[in-house]
Amino acid sequence: MKVEPFPVPAEPVEVEETIKRSRFITRIERVERGEQARAMLTRLREAHPAARHHCLAFAAGRPGCTRDIGASDDGEPAGSAGRPMLNVLLGSGVGQLAAVVIRYSGGIKLGVGGLVRAYGGGVKLALAQLVTEPFVPMVSLSLSCDYSDLALITHQLERAGGAVLAKDYRDRIHLTLNLPQRTLAAFSQALSDGSRGRLMLMSSDGTPLIR
Repeated sequence: MKVEPFPVPAEPVEVEETIKRSRFITRIERVERGEQARAMLTRLREAHPAARHHCLAFAAGRPGCTRDIGASDDGEPAGSAGRPMLNVLLGSGVGQLAAVVIRYSGGIKLGVGGLVRAYGGGVKLALAQLVTEPFVPMVSLSLSCDYSDLALITHQLERAGGAVLAKDYRDRIHLTLNLPQRTLAAFSQALSDGSRGRLMLMSSDGTPLIR
């Protein structure tokens, strides 16, 4: 499935606010897998060992995608922390991100409603300061060609916004390429037309893409 570019965090962001004497620290980072979000949580637990709660939410896919998501209340009443945080992330229009909210309790109970507002609000506050950049899905390819084909491939690769990751010079040249997924079809067609069907572009698993 073709995936169009989407915004992702360009750098981590951290905000802090005090609500009824409880100190809430919210940090957002980019993650591409759930394991990275859980590693982020572990790291922040170690950085804030005296905090009472370390609540997590992550959505590691494209914006709004629920394929790789997760949330944790970490001892807060069920549904009062992780889920509100996750709902904000899923509705943000940003992909591949995780939020951890660290709470130092101030001794005043906030109630479930107050906790929902505090945890969800912390993520909203952090998102308002988040700097994003476009994530362009890339695809890795391999190609075997004659030396005389190199000029054609280089020209079309530049037009497609791709790059050569590796070259292996033997009797023929074996190339490992990387290019945006959205330009793959046009690049494949250009190679086929330019070589009259002689060049065979292969996916990373060895499947021919053009014949």
